[in-house]
This record gives sequence, structure tokens and C-alpha cells, in this order.
Amino acid sequence: MTEHLLNSKQMAQFVASGYLKFEDMIPADLCKACRDEMPTFGGYMAVGSPFEETWPKNTPLGDAFRLPQVQGLIHSLIGPDPLYDHHAAHLVKGNQMKGPDAHQDSVIDFRENYFDIQLSFFPVDTTDEMGGTFLVPGTQYRNVRTGEIGLYQHMRGKIWATCPAGTMYVWNTRVWHGARSNHTDEDRYMFKLRLNPTRPQIRNFDTSDLDDPAIPGILNTNHGWEGNEHRYELMHRMKLWRYLSGQPDYDIGERFLRRIEYNPGRVAVA
Repeated sequence: MTEHLLNSKQMAQFVASGYLKFEDMIPADLCKACRDEMPTFGGYMAVGSPFEETWPKNTPLGDAFRLPQVQGLIHSLIGPDPLYDHHAAHLVKGNQMKGPDAHQDSVIDFRENYFDIQLSFFPVDTTDEMGGTFLVPGTQYRNVRTGEIGLYQHMRGKIWATCPAGTMYVWNTRVWHGARSNHTDEDRYMFKLRLNPTRPQIRNFDTSDLDDPAIPGILNTNHGWEGNEHRYELMHRMKLWRYLSGQPDYDIGERFLRRIEYNPGRVAVA
């Protein structure tokens, strides 16, 4: 599994944007089998139970989520022995129109540093006209009350799934997202699986490139919607990166976190 771990630059991208996209994650024959299985795949299982003990084996979807490349992805983000939270085979029928659907799944999730992940698997080619799931990168640090953001329809930086079969997106469950209208005659399926960590999410990825000079620039990504709030968003990213990378004093640029951490009274006493 080690060879399939995310590297530090990918982790920095996840911290900054809240998602990663991987094409060709699932082979074509398994994609077809998973697509056939999705309409009849059961509902919620035992929420909060060990994923490996709960998730059905010897099924197409079971095989897909046990592929070494998928296991490496999961381990990098939430570590070993994750818990099953829930799954859903999201269906948008052909010619089904969707109204404003922006929402956040992780309502009132205020855990510091920790986050759950959701894996979104697209088993067939998903064209722009099919209305693949949309995400608003970087919004994972903005907690809202589920669907209260439904009135937002055209946010800067918004992306959506236009991808070949076998693509998998992994995203922080707090990222704002939603479904889109399907303007084709073909039904669109996206299989979503949410997992929870059981251990501290510190250095579970490949840290051999932890000092790569590209990382500060990645963490400083501007998605467009932040406006004057960009520096505040950057502070949130720095806090999470410090935790995940095991670098408690990490900072970049104008040393944003130093400005709120520096306490002259404490220094004088010392």
C-alpha cells in the first residue's frame, strides 16, 4: 500500500481545496460490474462500525473499495482502521432537472483538526451534460446549516464532475456541494461512501517531499470566492497543515498565525 500513499503536495492540495480527483482509479470491467450493482445495493449499514468488518466482501463495490490504490488513498487521509459512516448510490435520472442544491453534509461538525472523507465514484463516463456532482473548493472551513446555502447558484471557483468512467473524487465532508441537472437521456449514478478516522490524522501520507518548495504556493491557492477573506481562509489551512504534517510551528508568507499567537506578556514573563 505504501506505493499508493498520497504525497505531501497532494495532501497540501487537499488542505487548500478540500478535494482530490483521480481518473482511472477503478478498471473498466469493475466499473461495469459496479454500475450494474448500484441500483440494488442496500441502504445504510451499522453506522460507526469498523469499515473492513462492515463493508461487504466479494461484491463489485466491495472489490472496488479494497483496491490497493483506493486503500492507499483512504489511509493517507484518515489513517488505518477507518469506521463506516454511510453510503449512497446517488441517481439523477435522464432529463431530470435539479433546482438549487448547494449544501453541506457535515452540519454542526466542529471537531478541531479531524475530518471525515467522502469517496465519490463515477462508474460510467460522465459528460458535462449529465450533470456530475459539483463542489465549491475551499469551503470546508465554513460550517453552515446543511441546505441554508441552497440559494447560492454561481459561486466563483465552483467545479463539477466531468470525467471518464473509473474516476474517483475524495473530499472533506464539509465541502459545499450538490447535484446538477441531467440534460441527457442516460441515468447518472455516483456512488458515495463516507468514512471516519479512528486515530490522529498525523503523517499518514508519504512525507518524503514534505519540504518541497511548491507546498506554500499550493496552500495559498485562491479559488476566487474568498475575496478579502482569503487571508482568514489561509489561517485555517495553516492550522490543519500544521496538524497533519506534524509541524506545529509551520507558517508561510507574512506569518499569519504568528500575529495571533504572539503574546508579549507571556514573552516578558519568560
